Amino acid sequence: MASSMNIAIIGGGPAGLMAAEVANRTGARVDVYDAMASVGRKFLLAGKGGLNLTHSEPLPTFLTRYGARRAQIEPLVTAFGPEALRAWARGLGVETFVGSSGRVFPSDLKAAPLLRAWLRRLRHDGVTFHMRHRWTGWDEHGNPRFATPEGGRSVRADAVVLALGGGSWPQLGSDGAWVPVLAGRGIRVEPLRPANCGFDVEWTDHFRVRFAGHPVKSVAVSVTNAEGVELRQQGEFVITETGVEGGVIYAVSRCVREAILAKGTVVIRLDLAPDRDHSRLLADLSRPRGSRSLASHLQRRANLEGVKAGLLRECVPKPDLSDPVRLAAAMKALPLRLLAPRPLEEAISTAGGIAFEALDERLMVRALPGVFCSGEMLDWEAPTGGYLLTACLASGRAAGAGAVAWLTSRR
Repeated sequence: MASSMNIAIIGGGPAGLMAAEVANRTGARVDVYDAMASVGRKFLLAGKGGLNLTHSEPLPTFLTRYGARRAQIEPLVTAFGPEALRAWARGLGVETFVGSSGRVFPSDLKAAPLLRAWLRRLRHDGVTFHMRHRWTGWDEHGNPRFATPEGGRSVRADAVVLALGGGSWPQLGSDGAWVPVLAGRGIRVEPLRPANCGFDVEWTDHFRVRFAGHPVKSVAVSVTNAEGVELRQQGEFVITETGVEGGVIYAVSRCVREAILAKGTVVIRLDLAPDRDHSRLLADLSRPRGSRSLASHLQRRANLEGVKAGLLRECVPKPDLSDPVRLAAAMKALPLRLLAPRPLEEAISTAGGIAFEALDERLMVRALPGVFCSGEMLDWEAPTGGYLLTACLASGRAAGAGAVAWLTSRR
């Protein structure tokens, strides 16, 4: 009987909560353990500016966002994809809408009401939560071991689902402390690396003081990947004191990170006028400037001012600014050298983690029967836009169902 199964979910983020929901519905006894004082902390912070649940684009396009791990993520997302996720949210009383970019949000844009409704339902259905329980591995009997305010504690479980997150935002609980524990058991764990992250740039002091915090809007970023293919993304980003971050930078962060790993640094190209072709721009900039300053000329002829004009002065040799040919070329492909990704703890998400090759089709660790893994612990990454949360929920669902199926098969 499923009711005699005891399943421990370790980690109270979206993947862990979804694993708990799926396992609980079979009648299993489910206990959720989390190191923090409350669950879903990263989920709440991620939704602070508007909770991006998923994306409305066609599923074949959606699946391409998972890059090299598409083959492993595809069956998970096919079983619980964007439409299923929206229906699930509706079941919690949360309606969703599709924004102009195709991203899907709750109707009130907030994460807290959805999380509250979800936890209310889980508790009503019998899921038990244990806070301030930091997983430290296994005891001598193979039981999960926790550090608690009252001291060490072991618990008995017939199966365990690990949903401990990656290594980004450690102050919210995802600190990657599980890596040496699993690696010490011979489990293949790819190094954790920052994903959807900012990058360092060696700004001059003048530019840093003048423009840190300024958004650079309506720009296209181009970068060449390891295969020699140029990737181009249009959007916006933000100048920081240390470099650049934000939407379009996150979109190319995987390619940039890998190029820096291989070459030490990488040069990206910024199209500061993506809606104006080169010939028109050159013609406009070639008009006589007269007594007008360069700033006035750029604003009048190219609609370029503020931080974009500042970027030109920062990255283009001064003589080139007076040459319309070189100036137009720079505006359409401004070289910006990125030195290093920002630290892992600052990243939106994590690349690396438990290799799928170490897991079976149920997401069970082959070397640790009865132990399942989900969420950002797994070795995959995706851009922002709803892809991260969708795959976390889908993998949690698969791990929870996998634990029940494995236990059932043993009876």
